[in-house]
Amino acid sequence: MAPLTRPDGPTWKSAGQSWRGKSARPSSLEEDASDMKAVVMAGGEGTRLRPMTSSMPKPLLPVANRPIMEHVLRLLKRHGLNETVVTVQFLASLVKNYFGDGEELGMELTYANEEKPLGTAGSVKNAEEALKDDAFLVISGDALTDFDLTELINFHKEKGALVTVCLTRVPNPLEFGITIVDEEGKVERFLEKPTWGQVFSDTVNTGIYVMEPEVFDYVEPDVPVDWSGDVFPQLMKEGKPVYGYIAEGYWEDVGTHESYVKAQADVLEGKVDVDIDGFEISPGVWVAEGAEVHPDAVLRGPLYIGDYAKVEVGAEIREHTVVGSNVVVKSGAFLHKAVVHDNVYVGPHSNLRGCVVGKNTDIMRAARIEDGAVIGDECLIGEESIVQGNVRVYPFKTIEAGAFVNTSVIWESRGQAHLFGARGVSGILNVEITPELAVRLAGAYATTLKKGSTVTTARDHSRGARALKRAVISALQASAIDVRDLENVPLPVARQQTARGSAGGIMIRTTPGVPDSVDIMFFDGQGADLSQGSQRKLDRVFARQEYRRAFPGEIGDLHFPASVFDSYTGSLLRNVDTTGIAESGLKVVVDASNGSAGLVLPSLLGKLGVDSLTINPGLDESRPTETADMRRSGMVRLGEIVASSGAAFGVRFDPVGERLSLVDEKGRIIEDDRALLVMLDLIAAERRSGRVALPVTTTRIAEQVAAYHGTQVEWTTTSPDDLTRVGGEEGTIFGGDGKGGFIVPEFSSVYDATAAFVRLIGLVARTQLTLSQIDARIPRAHVLKRDLATPWAVKGLVMRRVVEAAGDRFVDTTDGVRVVETDGRWVMVLPDPAEAVTHLWAEGPDDASAQALLDEWSAVVDSAGR
Repeated sequence: MAPLTRPDGPTWKSAGQSWRGKSARPSSLEEDASDMKAVVMAGGEGTRLRPMTSSMPKPLLPVANRPIMEHVLRLLKRHGLNETVVTVQFLASLVKNYFGDGEELGMELTYANEEKPLGTAGSVKNAEEALKDDAFLVISGDALTDFDLTELINFHKEKGALVTVCLTRVPNPLEFGITIVDEEGKVERFLEKPTWGQVFSDTVNTGIYVMEPEVFDYVEPDVPVDWSGDVFPQLMKEGKPVYGYIAEGYWEDVGTHESYVKAQADVLEGKVDVDIDGFEISPGVWVAEGAEVHPDAVLRGPLYIGDYAKVEVGAEIREHTVVGSNVVVKSGAFLHKAVVHDNVYVGPHSNLRGCVVGKNTDIMRAARIEDGAVIGDECLIGEESIVQGNVRVYPFKTIEAGAFVNTSVIWESRGQAHLFGARGVSGILNVEITPELAVRLAGAYATTLKKGSTVTTARDHSRGARALKRAVISALQASAIDVRDLENVPLPVARQQTARGSAGGIMIRTTPGVPDSVDIMFFDGQGADLSQGSQRKLDRVFARQEYRRAFPGEIGDLHFPASVFDSYTGSLLRNVDTTGIAESGLKVVVDASNGSAGLVLPSLLGKLGVDSLTINPGLDESRPTETADMRRSGMVRLGEIVASSGAAFGVRFDPVGERLSLVDEKGRIIEDDRALLVMLDLIAAERRSGRVALPVTTTRIAEQVAAYHGTQVEWTTTSPDDLTRVGGEEGTIFGGDGKGGFIVPEFSSVYDATAAFVRLIGLVARTQLTLSQIDARIPRAHVLKRDLATPWAVKGLVMRRVVEAAGDRFVDTTDGVRVVETDGRWVMVLPDPAEAVTHLWAEGPDDASAQALLDEWSAVVDSAGR
């Protein structure tokens, strides 16, 4: 549809006219133009209106697509108050840049800058130089009104007042200052922000005053001073002429989100006499210049569509909706009582009800924003996401596709679609993962368990984990759950203790490789990570905020189990084969990485009877995790010590004792994917039967090694809980993920670095082979990996394209899509469940062929994303 132009005929009203059709205002407004100056107070921060005022001063908030302050200035001009001083402080430059010198409004604007907040009187005192010669009018730049200011000024002059306070009657005066006047209009009493017990009138102070310059004698300069609280009581005490004028008309103090939305509706309903910039194409339906509205769009007024906005076919815009300038409303979108600021994209089939959306925000397909929600400027609301009612999303935030957001997004970088990632619930400490979130998570987890159940809690040695765990314990107890607190223990110990009579467990640790982030890990009754089904159940309880709370007599108890490490090592040595170790005379070097694994090693190594050298045994709170570079340098140092000491091999634990890295007797680092094959060869050679559990991304060399020794490989998904599930089944002799995680099924079905270490010592002692010898007899693998950025919206399309491109080749869909070439080469494409990324793995007989395969399928993935 072409941009709208004004047709001939009486149906359309020209821009700048009130749509209520008031054909004439009192002629005195133009003829009796006063020389009086006005002061517009525009310095407030508008904290109650955040996040709308996080990046925009309150006076610039649009009402019917015009800043509130512009409505105020037009009212002043209408009453002949053309020379105006604007007091500014918060985001002052934005106000100055928008209004300039007032030429576009036909006014003369000057500005008085406050270096610090000075209060209602102090800010006017700051502009004294421009106001000291004659009476002046004070008005707020963020209150919407159509009061007759000429009558107010005439009343002031007739009474000979020093100060005239403009009053109005409101049904609920609690948020305003109450004022009592006598029959002559003289003020008898003020009361700021009363309680209902103090309400003695419904006549309130609107913050509009007419004053004589002598009032400045009562305002101290450069300090915060308030008119109602400081100046007026002093004037009345001295018997000065302070009058109150009760005005008729509309007045709304736009101080809350509710009043802001109400003001929009009142303008559209014609309850306030202001100018609406546009044409009334049908009763109550206002469309500004240049807007494109498809004839098949549904418009049910009163509503407003801003200049150069575009409303497509099938969109429905209902009453009390304001669509700002340059907004695009796509087909199938539904807007009802929504206030949408400029330059917003409203995607197809999205649903906006009773919400406010800040400028430059993108709302993607089928997103829902519910009643009372406020979205800040420059946000991205992903496809099919839901922002619940009364949620506040602060500026520059991203709500991921499919996310269900029921709490305000203030510091977080995103609202996640699902709580759980690859490592539990993860995020930046005190930004995404806060004590408040930890309490809600623990409350939701407790709600999924029976009252009186026991939950085991543990943490790593970081201060952040300690603080969060205390919050978790309180929430669990308040939800009728008994707590066994292990304090700081290795992750495998926490899992084992959880499996001993607890209904579940919670472990808080620093995210591996990310020192400023934490993981909150939830365990089932066996100490394993929660299954996908249990995660979804916890997700639902958390999303609905259906937290169980205990009655006073049901508050859970707190216990601190004793002899945890002795219990762990005793069980480990009973279940893992240690024959031949004591007689072998093996010498090993153990790097505890200054983590919690060092708490278990002393008693364990003594009972094993090996000659050991332990390095970095002490806890270091400043290093709860290690980066890839730190880990690499630690491995190099370990290799140097092993080679110089003549040890059989060296091992390095991660800080929480979950993963294990190896160095051979020559001091050479055995990479994690290679260490998996070495362990597999040793275990399969000894057992000669059974099956091993490996993720589908593992090299197919593993099949050759297993088959050579008479064992089978069971391929699992890349999810740790799937590997854990197979690891716990009868007949499984080994499991590993190629990233340092090893499962020793005779002891535990979860990753356990200490158990893997004990198992390795026994194997090396009994085979009398060195790690370098074992490594040398295993063929070289050539597996390459690549990550490609993929928008959420096209992930499904990517996978379909991959299947189509596979053609007649063998396709394995155990996890993602694995395409096998006729010569045995394979590529695997797997979309990341938590990030906008697609992972690719490729294996060939050499690196060049694997690289070529990776390039070929990367092109397939990229083509789908374009």
